[in-house]
Amino acid sequence: MDLGIYSFADRHPDPRTGEQVPVSRALKNTVERIKLADELGLGFYGVGEHHLDNYASSNPGTVLAAAASVTEQITLSSAVTVLSTEDPVRVYQQFTTLDQLSEGRAELLAGRGSFTESFPLFGADLGDYEDLFEEKLALLLRLDREDPITWSGRFRPPLEGARVLPRPYHRRLRISIGTGGNPESSIRAGLLGLPVVYAIIGGRPERFAPLVDLYRQAGESGGHTKEELNVTMSAIGLIARDSQDAKETFYPYWLETMKYGARARGWQVPTRGEYDEFARGAQSIFAGSPDEVAERLISVGRLVGADRYALQMDWAGVPHDRVMTAIELLGTEVLPQVRKELG
Repeated sequence: MDLGIYSFADRHPDPRTGEQVPVSRALKNTVERIKLADELGLGFYGVGEHHLDNYASSNPGTVLAAAASVTEQITLSSAVTVLSTEDPVRVYQQFTTLDQLSEGRAELLAGRGSFTESFPLFGADLGDYEDLFEEKLALLLRLDREDPITWSGRFRPPLEGARVLPRPYHRRLRISIGTGGNPESSIRAGLLGLPVVYAIIGGRPERFAPLVDLYRQAGESGGHTKEELNVTMSAIGLIARDSQDAKETFYPYWLETMKYGARARGWQVPTRGEYDEFARGAQSIFAGSPDEVAERLISVGRLVGADRYALQMDWAGVPHDRVMTAIELLGTEVLPQVRKELG
């Protein structure tokens, strides 16, 4: 099982001091973290797309291109690209350019996103929520397989014998599907033979095991090989040498995100007691010591048969030095244990 990191380039006001990291500093921090992850041998790093003041990355491709210039082996991914409000032609060109720049290390993770702020920003109708994603995903996949391409649909002008350049560094661009746990998304990804990424921001990851089974069953029925049916799981948390230090440090930033979600999406803000239960033994929140997090990754990895696992540790703007330490511990102490047990 491979290990990596996801990030939204968070820059929420610090819940302790009220200070907000400038966009320029948040982006530089992100590139520094990707460089360190590469040096430590971590497998991938994903940067999300948001169009809100509390996040620094509205264009993951640009951030990842900067990271490509200072890295050598790590896969550089979006996390996610909000495909419903993108032009598939343009986003495909952005990521094939990144793929060429990085010599085959780009990954386009397509999804609907966790917020809908991009819909009014780019003139998309929320009433077309499902149709937009379906059509644009279909076009994106055809762009990757057909050169030249002839196509027509509802949401963009037709293409007639068009060449969309550059082409990927290798024969295909790695295109994955992100989902928060929708069974239909698991089935879709499986039937298409695309890698799937499960974005888990709450609850025990074991509950996703039936969805992984559903994905693999759909993939097999679609005639796809086990190598094509790649599963990435994700978790939020923080690693520190001392388990309680990790849990205490992460708590105010996790709480800030829960409050933000409660305002934006109607969540109920959890109590401190609930947080302690979520973080106990890194059951739902992977905050703890290297051994504790490694043990949890191994147990969940075995259960669901995950090929990759991503940790999101800069949640709501956890300070840069703590994130860098956590990345170092992930690479130097957690990764060797996972490789020993799971290969």
